[in-house]
Amino acid sequence: MKERKVKKFDFAKRPKRASGLLMWVARNFVIPSELKGKPLKIERINMDGLKPPYLLLPTHASELDFSVMFRAVAPYNRMNSVCAIDAIRDNGEWLMRSLGIIGKRKFIKDYNLIRNLRYCVEKYKDIICIYPEARYSLDGCQSFVPPSVGKLCKLLKIPVVVLRMHGNFICEPQWNKNTQKLPLSAEIEQIVTADEIGSISAEEINARLEKGFIHDDFKYQLENKIENKFERRAEGLEHILYRCPHCDTEFKMYTKGTRLWCGECGKAWQMNTLGQLTAEEGETEYSHIPDWFKWEREEVREEVRSGKYRFESEVEVHTLPNAKRFYSHGKGKLVQTENGTVLDCTAYGEPVHIEWGAAELESVHIEYDYPFNKKKYKHNILGDCVDISTNDDSYWLHPVGKRLQLTKISFATEEIYEFAHEKIKGKKL
Repeated sequence: MKERKVKKFDFAKRPKRASGLLMWVARNFVIPSELKGKPLKIERINMDGLKPPYLLLPTHASELDFSVMFRAVAPYNRMNSVCAIDAIRDNGEWLMRSLGIIGKRKFIKDYNLIRNLRYCVEKYKDIICIYPEARYSLDGCQSFVPPSVGKLCKLLKIPVVVLRMHGNFICEPQWNKNTQKLPLSAEIEQIVTADEIGSISAEEINARLEKGFIHDDFKYQLENKIENKFERRAEGLEHILYRCPHCDTEFKMYTKGTRLWCGECGKAWQMNTLGQLTAEEGETEYSHIPDWFKWEREEVREEVRSGKYRFESEVEVHTLPNAKRFYSHGKGKLVQTENGTVLDCTAYGEPVHIEWGAAELESVHIEYDYPFNKKKYKHNILGDCVDISTNDDSYWLHPVGKRLQLTKISFATEEIYEFAHEKIKGKKL
């Protein structure tokens, strides 16, 4: 299959204003259905008198985010939201464009996006919604936010609002997508006013955003005594807790029911109804899951900075050039070191060699068991995969014969990027 025969997604196409009829249907039928059995409390901070247009920056934890977001901004439900191309493919391009969606590939510089955002601000004067973390949280805490967000806020010249959501993650974490009915809460807060946006620096906006994004769903669950009694609540934890703190072995963790254990040394932990871990025998190294997660990241950071980090694997290659379907291209090879990330494969009948430099690739999108809803998709069952994009295509890569590698790849990409930029800054001094 030749590349010229594959129609690419048109990111330059002007976004529509969100359909009033579709927003009415969502507000009165879809959202109440999604939030049924999940009581929601919303606190509004510094929001008095604020009307669109403004830039809304929500935290990102699960599919419940979208329903909570619509409730939080009510009665102003019309908005233009930035959305990844895979989500557009999941729901259909016509529907998503009718909802005012602005398409994007994850973690690339996209000047069409900037033009379309400014177009929406100037023409529609509705809410502009961007999820700056660009993918769901893995541990229920804030994720990497690109420093370019502050510059974007300055460019759009509208007030900036943060939406902090709690409970969405524990209802449906990405490593266990069986939705539970648990209480939700959120704070919607204006962090930059219309009077400030012209004088405040991009760095100060980023500092306020970083502070405004701080959250911890497991802490929220414990402090509010929210019990998750799902009998398989620990299943999937091995995806994010892939390294044993007892014997230091990677990728040999397993789960079943409420139990997590290491296949190398045999040590095991139980996850209680409040989301805390307790060792079945001996010391409980990390009772709080985000602390374990943070320790793993610190270990990856040391590997990257010492030059010891290396990932190399044969991968099954799929591409998503448009919002219609994935294309399968057989096997390729993915290599990642402190110097960057390299993919060699064949795509559309042609050899492909792509290098993402250490200072170029700021993060990657990973998916556990994609897509989770197998009944919806008869084809393109990709399983665990990492998604890395270029300007005109997205490469969805499934490591062959490797288990539990994705979270470490995600850590490493961000640590490689940060280390590279530290070295660049050091040379300039």
